Amino acid sequence: MALPPDICIRGAGIVGRTLALLLARERLNVALVASPAPAHPDVRAYSLNGAAKELLQDLRCWPDSPAVTPVHRMQVWGDHGGHLSFGAQEQGVGELNWMVDVPVLEARLAAAVQFQPQIEVVNAPVTAPLTVVCEGRASQTRADLGVGFDISHYEQHAVATRLVCERPHEGIARQWFGWSHAPGLSQPQAEILALLPLGGEGGREVALVWSVHPLRAQELMALPAEAFATELGQACGLALGMMTLSAERAVWPLQLARAQRWMGAMPGATKQSFALAGDAAHALHPLAGQGLNVGLADAAELVRVIGAKEFWRPLHDLKLLRRYERARQADVQAMGLVTDGLQRLFAQPGPIWQNLRNWGMRGFDRSGPIKHWMTQHAMGQTDDAHKAHGAKKPG
Repeated sequence: MALPPDICIRGAGIVGRTLALLLARERLNVALVASPAPAHPDVRAYSLNGAAKELLQDLRCWPDSPAVTPVHRMQVWGDHGGHLSFGAQEQGVGELNWMVDVPVLEARLAAAVQFQPQIEVVNAPVTAPLTVVCEGRASQTRADLGVGFDISHYEQHAVATRLVCERPHEGIARQWFGWSHAPGLSQPQAEILALLPLGGEGGREVALVWSVHPLRAQELMALPAEAFATELGQACGLALGMMTLSAERAVWPLQLARAQRWMGAMPGATKQSFALAGDAAHALHPLAGQGLNVGLADAAELVRVIGAKEFWRPLHDLKLLRRYERARQADVQAMGLVTDGLQRLFAQPGPIWQNLRNWGMRGFDRSGPIKHWMTQHAMGQTDDAHKAHGAKKPG
């Protein structure tokens, strides 16, 4: 890239690379600051909705099977007889969403970046009219810019790994809300266990995300692999038969977080501004599997706003960036309220709360139009979601 960059993106994860490719398609010169290589293999798998799939397909970065597994149905169990079931056929769509292998998606995006002449991968930030921060929830740049990050810590850690099961997953994402006894605590603690299908159609591999009390997480991480699989089998009632670990375990604390500002002027500089996107701007509980969908929507909306700007308005214009901030803050706040509300509802002990939430689950499962609307929103099939993910300049 011979010309000076129009935009510098700090953070070359999935959101940062996607944003770089979208901006390059708008004929903008992008400097993409490389991220350090991960210390351990990434065992995560992301649930992507239809809008995210459309976006990545448009960039020719959508992985092939078996790195992508369609989810035909989602089943959710409460702690005392409550049950929800969402099926793609009931919603009039081919699939509810898709489970995507993180390393494969990252490799596809990295390869696309290499072949895009308007993107230059750099080892350190460079000066540009607009800097977009995509460094993740622990962003140092966000802190250096003086942007506050409001965090509500959940009393839960996520334990993640991958397993091979005795029976095929049948394209069903399974989730259990329950209780367990953490060592050293007298009262049972709420937990959320999710088994997410991997390995393509007919596969027998699943990704585990087990949200538990921090002391329970320490206990699970210390167990030998076979004992861990046995404990997991008991927690999910051997829904897929016997299970064997196929990857290392990872653990991290869970939180609800949101940046106080998503844009502003670069301190001590003229004609330079910044914007936040992805986990640098927000963090959600993983129970709804919407984290990466929300981050990709950030990238798409920022590019949409830039593509629709008045010809005379520069990239660092704060009024322009406020359009992006307003559009995304409302959507992220709504998703945060849903995930936070569900987590806190199922964390309340006692028979009254137990009866209330499981009555609510059964009622919601029979609610018809309300259930359909909520499912369509989670799938990214609303008009607003399509607008946010379109990211195309008006003709």
